[in-house]
Amino acid sequence: MSTTSGRGVAVVTGGTAGVGRAAVRALAGSGYDVAVLARGRAGLEGAIADVESAGRRAMPLPTDVSDHPAVREAAQRVEDTLGEIDVWVNAAFVGTLTFATDSDPNEFRRVTEVSYYGQVHGTLTALERMRPRDRGVIVNVSSAMAYRAIPLQAAYCGAKHAVKGFTESVRTELVHERSAVRLCMVQLPGLNTPQFNWNASRMPRHPMPVPPIYQPELAGRAIAFLAEHPRNNMWVGVATAYTILGQRLAPKVVDLFLGRTGVDSQQTDRRLPRWGANLFEPRDEEADRGAHGSFDERAHSGDPVLWMSMRRRALLAGLGGLAAVCSAVTVGVARSRGRA
Repeated sequence: MSTTSGRGVAVVTGGTAGVGRAAVRALAGSGYDVAVLARGRAGLEGAIADVESAGRRAMPLPTDVSDHPAVREAAQRVEDTLGEIDVWVNAAFVGTLTFATDSDPNEFRRVTEVSYYGQVHGTLTALERMRPRDRGVIVNVSSAMAYRAIPLQAAYCGAKHAVKGFTESVRTELVHERSAVRLCMVQLPGLNTPQFNWNASRMPRHPMPVPPIYQPELAGRAIAFLAEHPRNNMWVGVATAYTILGQRLAPKVVDLFLGRTGVDSQQTDRRLPRWGANLFEPRDEEADRGAHGSFDERAHSGDPVLWMSMRRRALLAGLGGLAAVCSAVTVGVARSRGRA
């Protein structure tokens, strides 16, 4: 662990807004010193203030995660200043909302460079340091859309499918090496984040998350949990569960459902602020956007799927105990009937 008091040192890419910002707060609240890799000046300042208000050390690192050498340089600066990296969270992404046939190829490429290659760069940089020490946790932030793509987000869905394949491949390599480094994924539903105020959209109405909408703190809580209790995969949101399971059971039905509802369900008639697309330039240079977007009144702050997942061992032990009691009662009844 880190040489400082507390749980250790965590790095969060894209830690200035949305899920990344929620993860920064959750990790600092759990006792980690946190380094934040992101682009926007005001967002970095806000994230650092969050960490310091939790009584932990913080380090802002203006970084574009699509630049692998820059990510590696940032990691070196973290270890020179805060100490050895114990947890690395890849949360940075950018997105668009448009039909694939209307997409600009340069925008498609940029989404891939940040949302997929950014996670590749972060994972490889973390592994470069964690593998020789034979310890550490990497969390790749993914989505239900890594399993089931939806309309209007072909670039983002493609990137998340790629993140899933990359993560699973690298994980098997770590198993082959008998490495103690843990590579995790967290699969998320539609969240109330600033994404929908600054993604690149060519749709007539304002973008919105696919309902049901959840607050980003749920994702932050899951990430902080994985830092201490790593596992291969963790789901957040009832919507994530039924999306992934529905794709496994009836993919054609899901195709038809999303084809008929998926375009309208990602747009709202409400008049909401647009801050400009953050694909190529940050949109939190002048104002800190924080973790939340414009849908607080519709967003759920609780989730039974996450609650059960964080208590999986206790629930399984309870079910095992209940099964043992039922079995003993059944045997006892059968024996009493035999004597009768």
